[in-house]
Amino acid sequence: MKKIIVRHLKDWSLRQTPKKPSRTSINAFLATILVTALIGTYLDLYFVGKGLYVFPKRPFPEIFQLNIAFTLVGLPILTCSFLLIHNQLKSWQRIWFILIISLFMSLFERLSETFGFFIHLNTWKHTYSFIGYLCYLTFIAAFHQRWNR
Repeated sequence: MKKIIVRHLKDWSLRQTPKKPSRTSINAFLATILVTALIGTYLDLYFVGKGLYVFPKRPFPEIFQLNIAFTLVGLPILTCSFLLIHNQLKSWQRIWFILIISLFMSLFERLSETFGFFIHLNTWKHTYSFIGYLCYLTFIAAFHQRWNR
């Protein structure tokens, strides 16, 4: 009986307790979200300034040329969700995940055009969006991984 209790205690002591997120990982999330919001804002400003697309439905249209709600709320939420899922995957799964998300974002842009959230220039090809999101998400993942070291 004593051997069983001792063995049970050894097994119990070897179990890992769930780790709390370290300060480094929280800082990496916050830094990545901040950088993502800044890059997303500047890219939108650049493309709107070049006339490649327009945001007809946006908050405070007399002040902002882009959809500031998406930049300040949507982009950080999407980035956090992306990172939480991305961190759980193996390296080959991460590649497929980024490819699939890029494809869905390109399709989502087309859908948002039908609802009037976007108006792209007639010469715009949605393969540009796919490649852009592919580069953008790869940068986000690399930045987060680098910061997390």
